[in-house]
Amino acid sequence: MESAGKDGGSGDEMDAKPTRLDRFSIFPKRKKNGQDQQPEASSQYRIVTPTFQYDMDYKKLGKCIIVNNKNFARETGMGVRNGTDKDAGDLQECFRNVGFDVTVYNDLRCDEMEEKLGKAASENHSDAACFACILLSHGEEGLIYGTDKAMAIKDLTSLFRGDKCQSLVGKPKLFFIQACRGSEFDDGIQTDSGASDDALEMDANPRYKIPVEADFLYAYSTVPGYYSWRNPGKGSWFVQSLCSVLNKHAKDLEILQILTMVNYRVARNYESQSDDPRYSEKKQVPCVVSMLTKELYFGSLGDMGQ
Repeated sequence: MESAGKDGGSGDEMDAKPTRLDRFSIFPKRKKNGQDQQPEASSQYRIVTPTFQYDMDYKKLGKCIIVNNKNFARETGMGVRNGTDKDAGDLQECFRNVGFDVTVYNDLRCDEMEEKLGKAASENHSDAACFACILLSHGEEGLIYGTDKAMAIKDLTSLFRGDKCQSLVGKPKLFFIQACRGSEFDDGIQTDSGASDDALEMDANPRYKIPVEADFLYAYSTVPGYYSWRNPGKGSWFVQSLCSVLNKHAKDLEILQILTMVNYRVARNYESQSDDPRYSEKKQVPCVVSMLTKELYFGSLGDMGQ
């Protein structure tokens, strides 16, 4: 949904199936002083041993596939996702700057999404340090929409499991998902405050087994059951915050530090406003699910001054 406006860029939309809700206006809310407040990264970084970090000493950082679904078949009941092209463009630039080889696919059916990602999973990633995939679409809990229908997110992510994509075994596989996960609103709440055992390391015993679900990270734009907001002119709250933090800290912070900062920005700097009180003052917080087994730094030890 989007608010009225000649340029279509002033209101936000939900990445979910259209509902009974009337058209309404949603705007990001900043602090009263007009400053985009956020925690600054400390100049003191966590000291970790190289054996507890993912090895990034490969020829390439890796591939990043962006699926940007904007237009949907009428039978899906889904509206046009205005603003997603800005998200896709900003993500493409951001992840290229980090070092990924980025490919963008627009308006894919479910079978096409599975085909594109299946092809990527079947490739040889031996010379790559990791893999990333970004899904921009409508969604429901556990589901992502192709242009024709919905499919289980797990049907896409499971293509990269250790038993199916062996050249990525032991390497981080990152999935960023901008989509709704339900139809609940977050009303928010007022607040007054603003080394490991080497015997377990993979390099110590190259013959030991690791779980096929290990080394995945899923960064969702919202928590299970809730709407996710997107501005037709400015892009989604989650993606824009992700790009902003990555642009500043991709080379010096660990991935979970980066995503925690993204959570902070979305949770603190955005709030819906509407003439209809049912839809006003709603909040959003992203959700990170990590099966990573080491710390992930896109920068080298030298880049971080360690």
